[in-house]
Amino acid sequence: MGDPSLKTLLQNLPASWREGDEPRRVGERNPEGRTPADDHGDVQVAADPSGSQRVPHRRQREPGLAAPPGHAAFADLVDLAPAAAFIRDRDGRYLWANHAYAHLYGTVPQQLVGRYIEDFDAPAEADRFRALDQQILTKGTPVRHTLRYLRQDGTTGRAVGHRFPVREQSRTCVAGIYVDITDHLRATEQRREAEENLSALRDHSGLPCALLSANGRVIEASVAAAELFHLGLADLVGRRAHTLLAREPGPDLDRLHHRWNSLIARRTRRVETTAVLVDAHGLHRRAEVHLTTIGHSASRARHVWAVVTHQSLAHEAHPPLTAAQIRILSLLAQGSSNGDIAASLNLSRQTLDYHLSRLRHLLDAATRPALVARAYVLGILAPHTWPPRSATAAHPLSAA
Repeated sequence: MGDPSLKTLLQNLPASWREGDEPRRVGERNPEGRTPADDHGDVQVAADPSGSQRVPHRRQREPGLAAPPGHAAFADLVDLAPAAAFIRDRDGRYLWANHAYAHLYGTVPQQLVGRYIEDFDAPAEADRFRALDQQILTKGTPVRHTLRYLRQDGTTGRAVGHRFPVREQSRTCVAGIYVDITDHLRATEQRREAEENLSALRDHSGLPCALLSANGRVIEASVAAAELFHLGLADLVGRRAHTLLAREPGPDLDRLHHRWNSLIARRTRRVETTAVLVDAHGLHRRAEVHLTTIGHSASRARHVWAVVTHQSLAHEAHPPLTAAQIRILSLLAQGSSNGDIAASLNLSRQTLDYHLSRLRHLLDAATRPALVARAYVLGILAPHTWPPRSATAAHPLSAA
């Protein structure tokens, strides 16, 4: 590749390249893009390994895609590349263009070659491009440039690249190589808007929420989440999530761990469950927790958003209630008498009285109505179901 113009073109190409160890030269072409030696394709002459003679190697070229003389190798390299490339003379006439450049204008290279800037760009854009070409021809130095163009769907596209001078048959022309960044810019803008919307929801919705890593560390959190745990925001970020949960082993914690593992392993994308949260003062409260993975990794989730809803009243820790005690509370809330409750659960009146006394002590409630009220505000009974049932499971007899 001894042609300095070809080196200039390749140096501005947004791809890696290197020179070969053996010398190469490109056969001259006629105006139709064929070499005098063969009407069916270009001829590239390479050194024979023995060094005694030169052996022709043929490669087929699509008819009509002729490169300027001396730049067939460049055309072969760039013709099907994703980077859009062209060569124009000082009059603004296209001498060569590849498919990617022609695609910017919704056409093919054969329709570009031999025509002028004004045939494809609006007058104002054409004047700007001509002025830029003249600047390059006058100064003889490359210019980084952002190209705006009209896409086929009527929207404005953008491509970024370089224009630079090249020598063509003893005259200086302008070449350019561009990468279309329209979709990249659109995706970047959509991501920025999504992040702004998410930040607005996090900071102004009033919902306690946090972004958690796969190992359960708090990466970011809302002010409402910090207030929920009576912590400063800086103190909440960086904590491990398990330190914010009630530590007594039981069905609640086991179920939460199982569902968390399913999320991280991508067996599910979304989970709704309940958990007992513990604030900085040691007070407990039951809450509904909504967990959603983000990202598109097929094997393992990297982050999980956690949103807390339907918080119960904060209270001192107490032993977990049994299935029978929860069923008694649900029947009390339904309005059943002591006799009906005893018969429904197949209990003696003395056993039922013992359970009621125990519940009044655990929940700090002196009367039947107070027991029902405390069962709701402490999150023991689900607030949005009838007949009343446990807030921790679908079946009212479950203690979980």
